[in-house]
Amino acid sequence: MKKQKQTLKSNLFKKIFIKICRLFDYEIIDQNQLYLPLSRKTINQNLSKQGEESLVIPMGRIKIKRPVKSLDIILRTCASVNMLTQSKKRIFGSSKGEYSLRTLKSIINSINNNKDIFKKIKLKLTIIDHNSSKQILDKFKNILNKQFFKSEIKKLNIDNYKKQIKEYNQQGNKVSSNQISNMSNIHQSLDLAKNCEDLIYFVEDDYLHKTNSIEEMIFAYEKISSQINDEIILCPADYPYLYNKSNNTKIFLGQFYHWRSVDESLCTFLTSSKMIKKYWKKYTSACKFEHYPFEKPFHDIYKRELCLSPMPAIAVHYTNVNSIYGLSPFIDYKTIWNKNKY
Repeated sequence: MKKQKQTLKSNLFKKIFIKICRLFDYEIIDQNQLYLPLSRKTINQNLSKQGEESLVIPMGRIKIKRPVKSLDIILRTCASVNMLTQSKKRIFGSSKGEYSLRTLKSIINSINNNKDIFKKIKLKLTIIDHNSSKQILDKFKNILNKQFFKSEIKKLNIDNYKKQIKEYNQQGNKVSSNQISNMSNIHQSLDLAKNCEDLIYFVEDDYLHKTNSIEEMIFAYEKISSQINDEIILCPADYPYLYNKSNNTKIFLGQFYHWRSVDESLCTFLTSSKMIKKYWKKYTSACKFEHYPFEKPFHDIYKRELCLSPMPAIAVHYTNVNSIYGLSPFIDYKTIWNKNKY
């Protein structure tokens, strides 16, 4: 009987203590269970509050000074071209349309993995397509029509842009028709991004995403940009070629991943409309003249602004297995591939 009274008193004290902690906006941790009674979550769950605070155990809270207002995802597709500049086969040897479909499916699976974060964030997904078959486009529409967010499929208006592209590239070679369509698609994406409210995620149609990739990018962007009081660029792939150099780097904590500063990327990245407007001439220069490497204007921006890549990758470039610009290290490629089957 005495034990029961002590237990009741203990439980009553805990309840009162928890209420007081909530009142003063404190957080407590039950070390035996690794449980946070105020948040009603375990420590391996997302403890942050979008737009308000970042909380990573044991680092404590960071108040968010730079909340994300909206996210526009711009997916550039061209299911008719297998490889832009190569004739090699991709990992798993499927048609390009299969990679395009699985890329879209992986992005949507990642969005739906945590719908709660989009209660405060406006979300739209736009596909800018060039020469994909009607069958592929119908499948795009079928996938998008079932979602809770706004979406749109636009046709690449190549005639608007190809006249601005110089005929010969930096190496003195004639620019290929595939590269002209690629540069035009990037240009049209940038034109669209210029009028977006906040974050824009530019993504190519051969990047398959982990289920927590969109969530991680939103929370990492809020946290890190609040820490440094500036806009940033996030590249979700962890490219193997960046490990061939011994450059100095900066390491930041995201929500579930480490992010390191990099000085190079390909053309899949997330940033803000403010950054696009600030470096408009630099970004669009990649659409008018084929540099070597192609992304050189982006790399020039990274000399001034912080570009970060996760370790390991949260989105994987599904290209040829021997490409140093492709498959990120330490990834279960088969599992991600199978999860995003159309």
